Amino acid sequence: MNTRTSSKTVTFKRPFFLTGFDRPQPAGSYVVETDEELLEAVSFPAYRRLSTLIQLRSQPGNPRIVETVAIDPGELDEALARDAEPPRPA
Repeated sequence: MNTRTSSKTVTFKRPFFLTGFDRPQPAGSYVVETDEELLEAVSFPAYRRLSTLIQLRSQPGNPRIVETVAIDPGELDEALARDAEPPRPA
């Protein structure tokens, strides 16, 4: 099986929560890794996503990674879009 891993950093301006978290995460930058496998039965290079993981820190400002959580990439995209919206007045 041929697999590849891609990594990107996402940044949240406000605290956020995704399915699979046990608590909201603070604003900041997070590393997201996606593993994909090469589909061998097609005549052109195509990949299928196997997993998407986000690395969570133990506390704000602590660069030590303590947990990696599987996430839904669509849910991540939605959370990033919400974070990019202007804050609503209280």
